[in-house]
Amino acid sequence: MPDVSDTAPDFSLPRDGGDTVSLSDLKGQKVVLFFYPRDDTSGCTKESIGFSEALQDFADAGAAVYGISKDSVKSHDKFVAKRELTVPLLSDENGSMSEDYDVWKEKKMYGKTYMGIERSTFLIDAEGKIAKVWRKVKVPGHVDEVLEAVKAL
Repeated sequence: MPDVSDTAPDFSLPRDGGDTVSLSDLKGQKVVLFFYPRDDTSGCTKESIGFSEALQDFADAGAAVYGISKDSVKSHDKFVAKRELTVPLLSDENGSMSEDYDVWKEKKMYGKTYMGIERSTFLIDAEGKIAKVWRKVKVPGHVDEVLEAVKAL
């Protein structure tokens, strides 16, 4: 399980709009990765809108921000258009990045057990090391908390 001071697992994933994003291409800047369960569900929508609204603040603090779920690029494109998101969304359809970051977990809802993404955020420093990890994220106040951590880095 990747933790603070570990080197962040590298990745190369397609994003909404068609480009590919690799962690190795982002070296030299801070990176925020927020993993969320599904496009266009209530908590995920609030979180994605929150990061979109604060995107300039993160950029001013020297950080790139990416949302990640197992939804397809096509699903991300619809979500971005519907909610007018500006935060880039990466598609981890095969789940390898979710497993590398240990966010693919057994979850329970309404008495049913299933596998899904545990809402988690990782702050990676300019050298590619994990600076802070938030697991089992509650959406209210989370974006502000992450932004404060970016500014303190």
